[in-house]
Amino acid sequence: MTQGSDGHYEVVWPVAERRLITRPLARRLDSLRGKTIAQLWDYLFAGDAVFAALEAKLAEAYPGIRWISWREFGSTHAVNEKELLASLPQRFRELGVDAAISCMAC
Repeated sequence: MTQGSDGHYEVVWPVAERRLITRPLARRLDSLRGKTIAQLWDYLFAGDAVFAALEAKLAEAYPGIRWISWREFGSTHAVNEKELLASLPQRFRELGVDAAISCMAC
């Protein structure tokens, strides 16, 4: 406290002005039954084991689920990650993907 201060201080809010425009979330699937699910992985930790477990469990709950392996897309954390991620919407359309699971498997 400086001399002569009455104990009141000016306060500055430490958050910057919002620059990102928020968008509505994508419509959620009513079920995974018969859907095509893409697997995305950064090739770190144990994503391959996580996807194997997910495939087994989700196939029990949702018959007809079809998987497009993480091997189809390559690492999402690689030298070309910006290009790879930018290409995903088109690749998903080409492959008939209904949803994706992105795994980092920590």
